[in-house]
Amino acid sequence: MIKGVLFDKDGTLFDFRKSWGRWTRSMLDEFAQDEAHADAMAAALGYDLVTDVFAPHSPVVTSTSYEIAETVLPHLPGATHEALIARFNQLAVEAEMVPAVPLELLLLQLRERGLRIGLATNDVEEAARAHLSAHGVEELFDFIAGSDSGHGAKPAPGMLLAFAHAQGVAPGQVLMVGDSTHDLVAGKAAGMRPIGVLTGPAEHEDLAHLAEAVLPSIGDLPAWIDDQQRPSARAHAKNDAVAS
Repeated sequence: MIKGVLFDKDGTLFDFRKSWGRWTRSMLDEFAQDEAHADAMAAALGYDLVTDVFAPHSPVVTSTSYEIAETVLPHLPGATHEALIARFNQLAVEAEMVPAVPLELLLLQLRERGLRIGLATNDVEEAARAHLSAHGVEELFDFIAGSDSGHGAKPAPGMLLAFAHAQGVAPGQVLMVGDSTHDLVAGKAAGMRPIGVLTGPAEHEDLAHLAEAVLPSIGDLPAWIDDQQRPSARAHAKNDAVAS
């Protein structure tokens, strides 16, 4: 039986391009000296300024603010790694997120099914809470962890295992839902059931070999979960009938 759902944030709860394209442009506007400089930093980040498209393995998609700062630091002589991390984190807190689906409705549907709900993101926890709070759904989460919460970052399984332990559920009873290979690799490493969604830069073929299922968006989760639960319900009913 499925007892918990652990979500990635960016590209999963929130549409990646619509949300983080704005963040990337605001960062480039602040730090780039001219158009050529902006182009060079955008290329390092795997972001196309013309099409507003991220490469699936862009550090903005998969990495922590520490790693993103590390990527652009060579393009910013005189800047320090620590100062860049602090500024990037502040820009992340201020970033306006665009939900992939109506979040409150979805989360209430999952809670009505008795599921524990968590968030594991490579963003910092302060930004994660700010983004959830801005959309009125922070209180619907039983667990929220960022890359700075003390459990490590994906694709390592630390955040995922911390969720399972905190909620008292076996990892195999938890869906790890994400839009990137980092999410799915972390799910497998934790012994969870990895589910891909297509609201990030990755295509179906990028995720299918790592996922139990690849869904168009998290809006498809309730129906998919119901389909998964029905065989177990029938098996329990059959066992009860035999026992009686």
